[in-house]
Amino acid sequence: MDKQSKSKQWIALLAMGLGVFMGLLDVTVVNVALPTMARGFNTTFTNLQWVLNAYTLVYAVTLMIMSKLGDMYGRKKVFLGSLILFVIASAINGMAPSLFILDIGRGIQAIGGAGMMSLSMALVASNFEGKQRGLALGILGSIIGVSSASGPLIGGYLVEHFGWPAIFYVNVPFGIIAVILTIFYVAETPSYGKNHKIDLVGMVLSAIGLFAIIYGLIVKESHPHWSWLDFRVSGLLIGGVIVMVIFVLVELRVEDPMMDIKMFKRPHFLGTIAVAFALGAGIYAYNAFLTALMQNYIGYSAVQTGVRQLTISAWSLILGPVAGILSARYSKKWMIVVSLLIGGLGFFSMAKAISPTVSFVELWPGMVLMGLANGMVNPLLNTAGMEGALPNEMGMVSGLLNVFRQFGTTVGVVGLGLIQDAQFENYLNANLHHISMPTQALNGIKEALINAGPFSGHSIAFSSRIEKAPFAHALQQVVIKAYDNGMAAVAITSGVIVILGAIGAAFLMRNQMATQDIKLKQPK
Repeated sequence: MDKQSKSKQWIALLAMGLGVFMGLLDVTVVNVALPTMARGFNTTFTNLQWVLNAYTLVYAVTLMIMSKLGDMYGRKKVFLGSLILFVIASAINGMAPSLFILDIGRGIQAIGGAGMMSLSMALVASNFEGKQRGLALGILGSIIGVSSASGPLIGGYLVEHFGWPAIFYVNVPFGIIAVILTIFYVAETPSYGKNHKIDLVGMVLSAIGLFAIIYGLIVKESHPHWSWLDFRVSGLLIGGVIVMVIFVLVELRVEDPMMDIKMFKRPHFLGTIAVAFALGAGIYAYNAFLTALMQNYIGYSAVQTGVRQLTISAWSLILGPVAGILSARYSKKWMIVVSLLIGGLGFFSMAKAISPTVSFVELWPGMVLMGLANGMVNPLLNTAGMEGALPNEMGMVSGLLNVFRQFGTTVGVVGLGLIQDAQFENYLNANLHHISMPTQALNGIKEALINAGPFSGHSIAFSSRIEKAPFAHALQQVVIKAYDNGMAAVAITSGVIVILGAIGAAFLMRNQMATQDIKLKQPK
C-alpha cells in the first residue's frame, strides 16, 4: 500500500482534530454566551433556546447522512466541504444582525459540524494503519473528550474579553488552517458509491425520525410539567419511533441502503454504541448540571468554572495517546469496562459531596474519577468501533457512534433534568410549610420556585426582595437543600448509567476484532 510520510500523516491528524474540536465545541460553547446574547438582541432566554436547539437538532439529524455521503463519494471530499461550510456559517453567525439569522446560521453550521465529526474517525482509520492507527484514534478520542468538556472555559473567556461574536469568529482562522492542511495532507479514501443510487427515501426517513424524537425530548425538557402522554410530547416521540421503524423496513428492502441494518446484528458493534450512549447520557449530560451547580449555587464565574472543570477535561489530553498505545497490547473491552466503573465511583463520590456548603474542595476527587473515565473510554471506543468494520462501512460506523453519543446526551439532559425537577419539587412540598410566613406569601413563593425550577430557584430565594423578609434565611436554606437533593439524585443516576454501559460492554464487546485496511488515494 502506498503510504504518506509519517510527518504528513500526523499533520493530517492535526487537520482532522481541528475540525472535530470546533464541531463539538460549538455544541456547548454557546451556553455561557446566552446572558450576553440576551442583552445584545434585547430578548429573553426562551427566545434564545433555538440558538442551542437549532445546532443540536440539525447536528444529530445529519450525522448519518453525511457519513453515508462520505462513504459513497470520498470521505476527504465531504469532510473538506463540511469544514468550509462550517467556517462560512461561523463568520455569518458572528455578524448576525438578528436572532433569526443567527438561528439559521447555527443550523447551517451544524451541517458542517456533523460532516466533520461523522467522517473524522473513519478518515483517521483510513490514513493510519497498524499500531499507529490505535495511537491516532486515541489522540482523536482525547480531542473529542477535551472539546466536549471545555466549552464553559473557552466560551467564558471569549465572551468576557471579546463579546459573544468571538465564540463564532474564533472558528474562522483555525478553520482556514484546517482547510489548507486537509487539502494538502489528508489522503482520500476510495469512493464506494460509483455504481450505487443515493437512498433518498432512507435519508429523508432517518432525518424526519431523528428530528421528531430529539425535538420531542427538547419539548419535554422545556416543559417539565407536561405529561409524557401530552400529545405535544408523545405525538413527536411516537411519530418519530414509527418513522424510524419504517426506515428500518425500507433499508432492509432497497438495493443500495443508506445504512446496512445487519451491522446491528453484530454484538461487538452493539456494545460500542451502548458505551457511546452511556458516555453521552452519563458524563456529557451531567456536565450541564455540574456547570449550573458551580455557577448558580457555588458562585464561580464562567471562567472560574471552566478552570476547575479542567480536572475532568485535562485527563483526555493526557490519557488519549496512552490509551491508544495500550489498546495495541491489552483488551480494549476490559479497559473500557474498568474505566466506566471508575467513572461510576466518581459520580457516587460527587453525590456524597453535595451539601449546602459544597465547594470545589469536596467535588474535585469525583471530578478526577469522571475525567479518568472520559479520558480512557473515548479513545478506546474510537478504536474498538472501527474494529470489524468493512472499508465501505467505516464512515457509517463513525457516524453512528456519534449519533448515539449525541442522542445519549440529549436523553441524559432531559432525563436527569426531570429527576432533578422531581426531587427539587418534592423537597419544597415537604419542607416549605415548616417556615413561619404568611400562607399567601408561602403559596406564591412556592409556585414561583417550582415554575422557575432548580436552575433558577436560587436567584428567586436570594433576590433583593426576599432578602428583606424575616423568613429569608430559612427559605434560602430550604431552596439550597432542595437543589442539593436534586443534584445528588442526578449524580447517582449518572453513575448508574455509566455502570450499565460497563455491563453492556462486558457482555457484548469482543476482546479482539480484525480491523480492515483500505488502499488510499494519495493527495496530489
